[in-house]
Amino acid sequence: MIAYLTGNFSYKSPALVHVEVNGVGYEVQISLNTYSKIQDLSKGTLFTYLQIKEDAHTLYGFFDQAEKAMFVQLISISGVGAATARMMLSSLQPKEIVLAISSGNSRQLEAIKGIGKKTAERIVLELKDKVTGKQVENSNSPLINNTLEQDALNALIALGIPRNAADNAIRKAQASVPSSASLEILIKKALQSI
Repeated sequence: MIAYLTGNFSYKSPALVHVEVNGVGYEVQISLNTYSKIQDLSKGTLFTYLQIKEDAHTLYGFFDQAEKAMFVQLISISGVGAATARMMLSSLQPKEIVLAISSGNSRQLEAIKGIGKKTAERIVLELKDKVTGKQVENSNSPLINNTLEQDALNALIALGIPRNAADNAIRKAQASVPSSASLEILIKKALQSI
């Protein structure tokens, strides 16, 4: 198993990155969450998961251990493959997924492209006892503890706006609206900046 790669990012796209390690280039599949953190870096470390199938060996990379752990937990669910898990991690931060699971909020998971009602409910049911409060406490998301911004973010994601674009739009909107603004005003202002 390849636990991590440290090297130069010779090619980057929102879906994959080439990591050059001592003259060997590894093609690594990544989420939008990881891409947003490495897009301005020329080198770094990605924690990896190697999926071996009869017809392919695919390497998935993650900016931090929390994202990798969530990926591994998600693919352990029947009906959730690596592509679906990567889509989930592109739409939500790992800590947001943990919060949705621990609070039984399958609707938030349903809002992700490719996740139906039954799959969302299965994820919540099977992972509810496996996700820990420690995972929630270790959250690095600046929006996670602010209900208004979190609700606005969830609304934009539900409208089909990618998580990173929605996050940036909310930050811009916050700068131009009073702190006492309602959820509707924040969402409208965020939509105007996209």
